[in-house]
Amino acid sequence: MDHYKSLKTFLLAVEKKNFAQVARELDMTPAAVTRAIAALEAELGVQLFVRTTRQVSLTTDGAIYAAQIKPALDTLDTARRDVMNASKVDEGRLRISAPIWLGKAILPEIIAGFLKLNPKMSFQVSLSDGLVNIIEDDYDLAIRISLQPSDKYTIWRKICVVPRILVAAPGSRFAAMTHPSELNPDDCLAYSGDSRRETWVLSDGGSTVTLPAGRAFSANSGEVLAEMAASGLGVALLPGFNIAEHLRAGRLERVFRGWAPPDLWLTLYYPPFQKLPPRIAAFSKFFEEHLPRDLHP
Repeated sequence: MDHYKSLKTFLLAVEKKNFAQVARELDMTPAAVTRAIAALEAELGVQLFVRTTRQVSLTTDGAIYAAQIKPALDTLDTARRDVMNASKVDEGRLRISAPIWLGKAILPEIIAGFLKLNPKMSFQVSLSDGLVNIIEDDYDLAIRISLQPSDKYTIWRKICVVPRILVAAPGSRFAAMTHPSELNPDDCLAYSGDSRRETWVLSDGGSTVTLPAGRAFSANSGEVLAEMAASGLGVALLPGFNIAEHLRAGRLERVFRGWAPPDLWLTLYYPPFQKLPPRIAAFSKFFEEHLPRDLHP
């Protein structure tokens, strides 16, 4: 018997306290279970069980050994299962990082639809508007909304373009402005993953205006920036999905129509696989096919 199987036999005997029951569950003879335990005891030089005619019970040495090896065997079982499932389309676990808004508003319905077709799959989802290190943080897939990627150490797949819109509160002094050059840095509410300033580069197709943003306020949440703009603090430059409800409710309105920054991209990021595992490729395809196309108002 290989060492892994003998350890699994030992731990099952710890749980069942009966060699005959262990034999039935592992499709072994009771004699084979007894020999496996005896061989393990001989290797370790200690007695692991006290045997009676009805059941077995752990010795002190047996209890210490079981407590020490169980976490390691559980980890090994998980690793074996994950590797075996990696080649299957409809089994395994996916660890996904996604932006907060998309993770709340869109991702649950997509995952639910995917799970209906693949009920043996499992998901772990982490929501963050900041960029994650997909390799160090051990994600299978990251969904990002950002400028065109320049990362050379990951694989990415463009899904769609996400335009950004300049907005301000109706009736505010910003809504009355006609040209972005009228803004000063204190008027520009900055989005930044590390809550620092940013630079807006706006174009009307011919002219370009560059504005420093975030001197008075910056945040790493589009929802927070939308609320601050709606309160009249300044002008925000945000993807349409962040301000769609505000626009419909009249809390925000578009300003400087015709002026826009470079579009953002919605992309899927992967670790540097030589080939995408089937379950990741299957979910990516499903995600792209079921993503709402109206990501901007």
